[in-house]
Amino acid sequence: MIKRITSILLIALVTGISGLRADEGMWIPLLLEKYNHADMQAKGLRLSAEEIFSINQTSLKDAIVIFGGGCTGELISDQGLLITNHHCGYGNIQSHSTLENDYLTNGFWAMSQKEELVNKGLKVTFLVRMEDVTSKVLAKVTDTMSEKERQQTIKTAIDTLTKQAVEGTHYKAIIKPFYYGNEYYMFVNEVFTDVRLVGAPPSAIGKFGGDTDNWMWPRHTGDFSMFRVYADKDNKPAAYSKDNVPYKPKKHFSISMKGIKKGDFTMVYGYPGTTQEYLPSYAVESILNISNPHKINIRENILDIMKADMNADPLVRIQYSSKSARVANAWKKWIGESRGLKRLDAVNKKKAIEKDFEEWFSENADRRKKYSHLMIDFKKNYDELAPYTLAIDYFMEAGYSMELVKIAASFGRLSSVKKETPQADIDKMVAQAQGSANGFFKNYNLPTDRKIFSKVFLDLYYNNVPQEFQPDIFRKIETKFKGDMQKYEEYLYGKTMFTDQEKVNKFLESFSASKAKKLMKDPAFELYMSVVSLYHQKLNKQSRVYKNNIDSLMRTWMSVQREMAEDKILFPDANFTLRIHYGQVDDYEPRDGVHYEPFTTLEGIMEKVNPDIYDYDVPERLNELYKTKDYGQYGVNGKMPVCFIATNHTTGGNSGSPVLDADGNLLGLNFDRNWEGTMSDIMYDPDMCRNITLDIRYALFIVDKLAGASHLIKELDLVYN
Repeated sequence: MIKRITSILLIALVTGISGLRADEGMWIPLLLEKYNHADMQAKGLRLSAEEIFSINQTSLKDAIVIFGGGCTGELISDQGLLITNHHCGYGNIQSHSTLENDYLTNGFWAMSQKEELVNKGLKVTFLVRMEDVTSKVLAKVTDTMSEKERQQTIKTAIDTLTKQAVEGTHYKAIIKPFYYGNEYYMFVNEVFTDVRLVGAPPSAIGKFGGDTDNWMWPRHTGDFSMFRVYADKDNKPAAYSKDNVPYKPKKHFSISMKGIKKGDFTMVYGYPGTTQEYLPSYAVESILNISNPHKINIRENILDIMKADMNADPLVRIQYSSKSARVANAWKKWIGESRGLKRLDAVNKKKAIEKDFEEWFSENADRRKKYSHLMIDFKKNYDELAPYTLAIDYFMEAGYSMELVKIAASFGRLSSVKKETPQADIDKMVAQAQGSANGFFKNYNLPTDRKIFSKVFLDLYYNNVPQEFQPDIFRKIETKFKGDMQKYEEYLYGKTMFTDQEKVNKFLESFSASKAKKLMKDPAFELYMSVVSLYHQKLNKQSRVYKNNIDSLMRTWMSVQREMAEDKILFPDANFTLRIHYGQVDDYEPRDGVHYEPFTTLEGIMEKVNPDIYDYDVPERLNELYKTKDYGQYGVNGKMPVCFIATNHTTGGNSGSPVLDADGNLLGLNFDRNWEGTMSDIMYDPDMCRNITLDIRYALFIVDKLAGASHLIKELDLVYN
């Protein structure tokens, strides 16, 4: 009886609520039939599990891709047309933008396939198959092994299995741990590298609301962009060539024109990045009290400087638009996450789980022997890790992220050039460094960089991190520059070559071993070496000991939580592998007296319009379409739907994921979560957590009515009932 009560309490506390809701979860599609399909059908799904994910037949999963390295995308035509979020394609749109052709501000639409733009380095990844390889990976692992021996044994098994899986093919394989190493799954993928930009709306639509509206509901953002996947004549992946042809996908999504209503079933199918739902209380305390406060403060200072300079200069706005968006995204998320965890009293809920665990193992002698040390060891390791956590956060946010440090880092390999280094190797390193420099200077503004460096590195880093965890460049400032930070800043920016593209280009000409010695003396390179040496020689080395210990403890803790849950299936944390999320369209009440409907329309955009603010200055053409109510087939009862929310449990990586109806038709694109629900990576609250979706009808309205790219609409399969 005690065990049964314990399991119920555990799950209730893990979800952060008093009752259980199936909306929580990021489920493995391979196991859908076994664990989730009946529940999904009860909620309205009309597809078979085989139609959603099949090992041997074409299924919905064949229309879904990893877009780039951190988003999801989906195929929407039989000609390789792909749709994802605007913010996922943002870097590629920005790379094509200049003052003369400002695609960020004005948008871009290829009116034929010949006009589609090539994107260097962009790739999309299709899942060919996945397989549970747990027994194979752990076949030679024993309980008597040290953690180091265990990891080496697992690595050897993984290397062998992935090599065997793709031998004789052009596929690539990866094996990832689930449930903190209690299970392992293999993913065999097909990667396409010729992916061309087809279209993107103006940022005032695709990024409407900017950082102000980011993570917020109600939302009115047309967050989409379109690309096309190209292949060789045999429909296989190939490097860019003018002879490549549009890829013919195994599956593409039909698009629902019917729309949605409150209570409708929805399903998100994509690649969630990272969640940490099963952490102990000590980890949550570290996030709330150490990491988040400092990271939020650092990024807030960076954003203030970037925004001021972007508002003052149109060129800086283009150069720093993508950078500021990346900085702001996590900054605002961490603020919401901390507030949500405090509101849920997450630390105490985790402690209650741990107290319940103690009662569970205490009732059995074998369990006492096996588990009585677990929470003691967690506390010890988190306590000892704490100063390293702070130092590593500052290293990442205020050290290695500095622009001058980044460009110097890209020249790191050149510092190792010796007289005996083969010329071919030198030429390759020089080409890589030159490429990095070209990209860097295209989007570099010296005054902005210098302001950020002064505030974030010389002020925040120096004053908030204990001396023993600081890079030794600060000791040089204290001795050579008598602690005068301004003098050091003037020396750094006045003497380094890395602020001047001409100097860098000249330095790379006829590169030799003598220039490698000169590189080592450059002030910015010296700064880079000081920062990175601290990390590798001290921070990473020692923190890795504690992190490895914690990883081992988490494997046990995860196993315990699954055992205590008895018949309840706990979903594995997200790890950027294909998952199913399902729920329903629903409203919510973020605070007393406030109620949010689950839909927004174009009227809400017009209520926010402000020509004096870049993110709210919509194109005049959108105003005209609104005034005339010229919505075509995309409007409903005189209104133009824009976004909606549902209870699907999503996270980063789900950006661009297809949001599907009960028949597997595309309803829209997942692009965000509500601010009140950003703690869902750690603790899910069904009353507050909502995923935000761009209604596909608004995207098609923009393509057709605003952009005039009706040729793209003709490629699509539209479903009206």
